[in-house]
Amino acid sequence: MDMLELIKATLALFAIVDPVGVIPIFLLATHGYTLTQSRSAARIAALTVLGVLTLFTFLGQPMLAVFGIRLASFSVAGGLLLLLLALSMVQARVSPQRQTEDEAVEAEEKDAVGVVPLGIPLLAGPGAITHMIVAAGAAKGEVLHQAALLVPVALVALSVWLSFRAAPAIARQLGKTGIHVVTR
Repeated sequence: MDMLELIKATLALFAIVDPVGVIPIFLLATHGYTLTQSRSAARIAALTVLGVLTLFTFLGQPMLAVFGIRLASFSVAGGLLLLLLALSMVQARVSPQRQTEDEAVEAEEKDAVGVVPLGIPLLAGPGAITHMIVAAGAAKGEVLHQAALLVPVALVALSVWLSFRAAPAIARQLGKTGIHVVTR
């Protein structure tokens, strides 16, 4: 995998995961948390993203093979999913592919919001998982090239952690409109 492909994979993963765009949901999910609890949720969400995307980078294609799904078919389905996510961003609403109403309610009630719904499915959701499987497929099964994909995964996980740790300050600075602009 050459440097240009790695940069493309990184930029695409940042756009799909959208850590800044999830800040309002993080703030809502952690409303009433102490600073320690909020930071813990941020750390857990980042580790969940790191773990899930790493897992699918290496085991995504073998899992598809078990179910008899070809990478080309999966790429088409993933492209359609990314189109739906992009359209929901343009329309300024959280896509049902990212979070259902039940998950939003659960986020308000549950202590482990860092894993569900923040880590999965909001951040390491279908779009990010699909992207990592397809990017790993482009590496043509070479473990070294697949391992190079851990760089974008680690950078995105780090950005999730930093974004969520700085969420209150970012939200104050950008305001709701500013966050929506950055999200789009």
